[in-house]
Amino acid sequence: MEAGVEMPVRDAEGYLVEPAEWNEGIAEALARELGIALEDDHWDVIRRMRELWEEHQVAPDARHIIKHLEKRYPGTGRKRLFELFPYGYPGQACKIAGMKRPRAWSTG
Repeated sequence: MEAGVEMPVRDAEGYLVEPAEWNEGIAEALARELGIALEDDHWDVIRRMRELWEEHQVAPDARHIIKHLEKRYPGTGRKRLFELFPYGYPGQACKIAGMKRPRAWSTG
């Protein structure tokens, strides 16, 4: 962990126990743990996930993020999501965005 970045409590699978403790420094540290170098599209997805979490207090379903990506990448939003997070939306995107482990999810 980087100096100055204090990692909040995580569950046994690495998800934050309290998503409200998330910040972008934590996202960067989690992404490094998962072998992802965050670029603009990653941040676009992560920030959208956080907006939806703020509104609903639950990890957004992948279909909502795919719909968001479709605006930038018409017809290829799903493909782009899996390019950004190749080992899966719940296992990478949700962790990096500071979500609790989703109980159930759709891959879109």
